[in-house]
This record gives sequence, C-alpha cells and structure tokens, in this order.
Amino acid sequence: MSNCTGDEEREVWPAIIKGWRRKCPCCGSGPLLRGYLTVTPVCPVCREELFHHRADDGPAYLTILFVGHLMAPLLLFVFETWRPEPMVLFTIFTVGCVALSLYLLPRLKGAMIGFQWARMLHGFGRSS
Repeated sequence: MSNCTGDEEREVWPAIIKGWRRKCPCCGSGPLLRGYLTVTPVCPVCREELFHHRADDGPAYLTILFVGHLMAPLLLFVFETWRPEPMVLFTIFTVGCVALSLYLLPRLKGAMIGFQWARMLHGFGRSS
C-alpha cells in the first residue's frame, strides 16, 4: 500500500508538475506512463494505484486548444511579415503543429492525472 493514500491534504500544483514530467504524482520518481499514452496501473516505486484515472478526451482537447492558440497567431504573423510561398507556409506549420501536439499530449495527460490524484477524484482518495 502507498504512503500517499491517507486522508492528508494533497498539494495540487506539485502533483500537476510531477504529472507533466510523466512521473507518479505521489512519489515523483516512478514512471506514470509506459509507452506513449498508456498509464502504468501501479507505480513500481511507491505502489500507488494509478489505474483510477479518468483523463479520457481531456488531454486531447487541451492539446488542440494550446496548439491552436499558439500556432494561429504565429501563422498570421509569419504570413503578414514575410509572405512565404503557400506550400512553404503549409509545410512549416504542419510539421510545427504535429510536433507540438506530439510533445504536449502525454504531458497534458500526466498533468490531468496529477490533478485528479491531488483532488482525490475517481477513486484516488478516500474509500467510500
């Protein structure tokens, strides 16, 4: 059993940061994900159960939100400033959007799981 499953208050931001780093929100050293997006059912370091998470589509929505809000103004700025050829613009921004999405998705999933763990949501907290 984990030493993090008690009734003590859990700090939200440290758990989110640990999740962003794709580490266990409890101990901060065990891997949260195995593979790209598969959550480790139990932390191998502190034995915290992680299978309770309900991230679902949240990380994908946040990824789309962040990538869209970062790349759309940048696209307008680049187009208005330098007027590159359409295929050059398309190629650069396609690669940029895909790369940023692949970078953010597992980190946002980890952050969301860390938030759920800290707030004791979906079975992470007290047993009923």
